[in-house]
Amino acid sequence: MKAVIQRVSQASVTIGNEKVAAIGHGLLVLIGIEDTDAQEDIDWLTAKIVQLRIFNDENGVMNHSVKDVNGDVIVVSQFTLHASTKKGNRPSYIKASKPDMAIPLYEAFVASMEKSIGKKVQTGQFGADMKVSLVNDGPVTIIIDTKNKE
Repeated sequence: MKAVIQRVSQASVTIGNEKVAAIGHGLLVLIGIEDTDAQEDIDWLTAKIVQLRIFNDENGVMNHSVKDVNGDVIVVSQFTLHASTKKGNRPSYIKASKPDMAIPLYEAFVASMEKSIGKKVQTGQFGADMKVSLVNDGPVTIIIDTKNKE
């Protein structure tokens, strides 16, 4: 799994003309799933994201996690995180999982995040043409790949 985690002061997802998700202070998590991903990747990534100390403490030092600050989370599926740009100018998405495998893993990841932060996680809609808006707070953007745990 690959994830792009952005600390936001607000974020939302719109599909068509309908806003389907919106948060204030918290995290926007873009998640890409590949065929080799499993529950172990979900568990490790969830724990890593929930414990990331990327929110400021009273001294302005990034010392708090999303859970510490009672922040909200939006998770959006994004197969393009697995783009290969090694050859030519058209990215290849051969490593990105097809929906039959990716959707259950995506849903399991969302459920794992909800359990870990103790509240509902907002989501986009898997496979939809989504408009994601955000105000990146900092900016703070972290990229994590579960295949590079060390």
